[in-house]
Amino acid sequence: MVRTSGAGKLHASGTAGPRTGGRPRTGQTVLAPRLFRLAVPPVSGVLRPRLVVVCAALLAATFLVFCWGVSIGEVPIGLVDVMKALAGQGDPGTLLVVRELRLPRAAVGLLAGAAFAVSGALFQTMTRNPLASPDMIGLTAGAGTAVVAGIVLGWDAGPGVQALGLLGALATALLVYALAWRRGTTGYRIVLVGIGLSWICSSATDFLLARGGRFQAQAALGWLVGNLNGRSAGDAVPLAVAVAVLLPVALVLGRLLRTLQLGDDVAAALGTRVQPVRLALTLTGVGLVAFATAAAGPIAFVALAAPQIAQRLAGDAHPPLVASALTGALVVLAGDLAARTLISGTELPVGVVTGVLGAPVLLWLLIRANRAGSGG
Repeated sequence: MVRTSGAGKLHASGTAGPRTGGRPRTGQTVLAPRLFRLAVPPVSGVLRPRLVVVCAALLAATFLVFCWGVSIGEVPIGLVDVMKALAGQGDPGTLLVVRELRLPRAAVGLLAGAAFAVSGALFQTMTRNPLASPDMIGLTAGAGTAVVAGIVLGWDAGPGVQALGLLGALATALLVYALAWRRGTTGYRIVLVGIGLSWICSSATDFLLARGGRFQAQAALGWLVGNLNGRSAGDAVPLAVAVAVLLPVALVLGRLLRTLQLGDDVAAALGTRVQPVRLALTLTGVGLVAFATAAAGPIAFVALAAPQIAQRLAGDAHPPLVASALTGALVVLAGDLAARTLISGTELPVGVVTGVLGAPVLLWLLIRANRAGSGG
C-alpha cells in the first residue's frame, strides 16, 4: 500500500495479486486495479492499468486503419502523406483527395462504429444481458424502417433522415419497454419482445420497398445493408455532433450504470433513482444508434460484438464504454477496408463483412448463455 500526504497528491492502494514464493507476480502487480484518492479536489476511484493499455492499443490500431483506409483508392496515397494531409500539410492535390473526397467516408465509419458500440454497451449493461444490443432488440430495425419510409416517400432531404431515424428508434425503444414491462423489466423479456418487433419492422420495410419506385428501392436497399460508399460531409457532421453530445453523457451515466447491475432494489438502496437513470440511459443509447443508422445504415452486429470483445480484452465485469467505442470504430473501419480490398474491382458494403464476422460471435454468446443457464 502506498500513501502520500499533501493537498492534491495521490493516495493509492492496491493488491499485489497472487504470490509465488512470497513475491508478487510482476505482470499481475503492474496491471492489477488500484484505488486512488485525491485530497484536492476530493475525487476517488479505481485505476485499471490493463484497461488503459487496452485503450491505448485500440486507439493506435484505429488510427492506423483509419489512415490506411484513406490512403487506398483510384489514386493511392502513402500513409505518411495521408497523415500530413490530415494535419493540413502537403500539396493541394493530396489535400483535396484526402480531406474532401475520402475523409468523410472514413469519419462516418469511425463515428458510426463508436456510436453503435457505446449504444450496445449501454443496453447490454443496463439489462445485464449480452444479447440485448440495439440490432437484436429492434432499435436499428425501427430506425431503418423510418429512414426507408423517408427515402421512399421523399422525406430524405436536409435533416429529414436524421430526424426520422431518431424518431423510429425512439418509438421502437418505448414500445419494447412498454411490452416487456410486467412489474419491472428483465433482460430476457426485453430481448424476446425486441426480436418480435424487429421482425415486424423488417416486414414493414419490405412492404415499403415493394411499394416504392425502382430508384428509391435501389437507394434504400444499398443503405439497408450498411454502407459507407458515397458518404459526404453532410452525413458526417450530424453524426459527429450527436457523438460529441451523447458520448460524454454516456460516460457520466456510466457510474450510475454499474449500480443497476446489482438489481433495482439494491440500486435504489444505494441512492440511485432507478427509473430516471434507466430512461436517461435508454434515450442516450437510442440517440447514438439512431444517428449512426441514419448516417451509415444498420451495420450488422457491431453493437452486439464490439462491447463483448472490449470486455474480454479489458478483463472487466461489464463492457467498458471507452474501450467499446474504440473497438466498434476499429471493427467498422477494418470491415470497410476488407470490403474494398478483398475482391479486386468490387466494393462490398461494410455490413456484409461485419455480418460474416458477427454471426459466429452471436452463436458463441447463445451457447455461452445456454451453458450458464441464462438462455431462458
